[in-house]
Amino acid sequence: MYEFFHLMKAELAVTAIIFLLLFIKIGKGMKNEILLPILQTVLLLNFIGGFLGNTTGHLFGDMFYTTPLISFEKNILNLGVYLISLFCTDWFKKSNHLAEYFLLMLAALLGMFFLISAGNLLIFYLALELATIPVAAMANFDLQKKSSSEGAMKLILSSAFSSGILLFGISLLYGSTGTLSFALIPAQLDGSALQILAFVFFLSAFAFKLSIVPFHLWTADVYEGSPVATASFLSVISKGAVAFILMSTLYYVFHPLLDIWYNFLIILAVLTMLIGNLFAIRQQNIKRFLAFSSIAQVGFILVGISGGQEMGTSAVVYFVLIYVFSNLAAFGVAAIISDSTGKENIDDYKGLYKTNPLISWILALSLFSLAGIPPTAGFFGKLFLLQAGADRGSYIFITIAALNMIISLYYYLRIIRAVFMEENESPIAKINVNKYAKLAMYICGAGILFTGIFSLIYEYIHSLH
Repeated sequence: MYEFFHLMKAELAVTAIIFLLLFIKIGKGMKNEILLPILQTVLLLNFIGGFLGNTTGHLFGDMFYTTPLISFEKNILNLGVYLISLFCTDWFKKSNHLAEYFLLMLAALLGMFFLISAGNLLIFYLALELATIPVAAMANFDLQKKSSSEGAMKLILSSAFSSGILLFGISLLYGSTGTLSFALIPAQLDGSALQILAFVFFLSAFAFKLSIVPFHLWTADVYEGSPVATASFLSVISKGAVAFILMSTLYYVFHPLLDIWYNFLIILAVLTMLIGNLFAIRQQNIKRFLAFSSIAQVGFILVGISGGQEMGTSAVVYFVLIYVFSNLAAFGVAAIISDSTGKENIDDYKGLYKTNPLISWILALSLFSLAGIPPTAGFFGKLFLLQAGADRGSYIFITIAALNMIISLYYYLRIIRAVFMEENESPIAKINVNKYAKLAMYICGAGILFTGIFSLIYEYIHSLH
């Protein structure tokens, strides 16, 4: 019993918070002004507790497993959820369904935890459904907006389609290997046509979840229609979790098919970086812009995964940590401005620095990091991804990835120029940022700077495996 509670502490902690919310909702309820600070404190304690007592072990006949690295990956997601709760404080306080939103978000987070720790195809599929279905309801939380309902419908249809493809892949894999266990599948893989087809279905399902080109078409519409909190969750938490799962699945389950999936990753990474960058240049809505930006960032994650297992694992986990700080800072600024003024177009950001210097600097710092400009952490994150990708000697591939970093400079600096250098006849007025959002901005700003400058964090991640 001790082993059960010890190994599943991350999942049990999230489950306990979900039950706490259920009891509050079933009872007399609480005002948002009281409930939200309680939730933020509980999420912070959950994040701190994620560093304590992590170990390696298996449960339920190897259906569930955990390691210190997996615990750290889960805690990165815990950090992201806590920052979202801070950044979107104003929107949460105005919501009529605060408890329900956090129930859905935490249920999706719980599914992602089980996905990361899955050691069997059955629990893998069930966890994927738990991680997917609540997010569609979260996307529809702006009930007064037609675009929110449209975004939720596109998300649920694309998710159902990708889940069906994954289930088909699971059935083919089980039929050709005779086992559902991740530990036993590699020994049964011989590269037959049926197994390659099963892998293609697997990779296609992951590509939907990660918005990898050409499976990305739902992304921008869903981000634009969703509340900023949901778009942040989809962009950072969901993509981070699926990146961890794709990495471990390729390295451990499909390792015998390495030559096949490496070629797939090269093609998908190049397409994803290029299409994401080119479409980001054209966007005027800040949420659509960040949607295509996140697609391009996924392309760089694929570059890191394509490298060797040791370097690739460290580089991807390190980059996702940086991505949490950088992307949530950008989405957080968008949330603050959207909640205060209702403005979401990039042209509205012109002259923002003159009235809101703090917000402007945090936005600039996050965009510099996403672009990979030193000395921000994003530069070191992309550098390690490129180093990992170069581990197999595909220098043309790495050159294309580096050139895509140069393309991304244009559209990130375009926003910074609008904020700091361009004039606006009706600039955004001075925004009174609440203390919780300010705290989140300071955390993200510090994370963007110190995660890159201090090598201890990367060395710590590298020591976990």
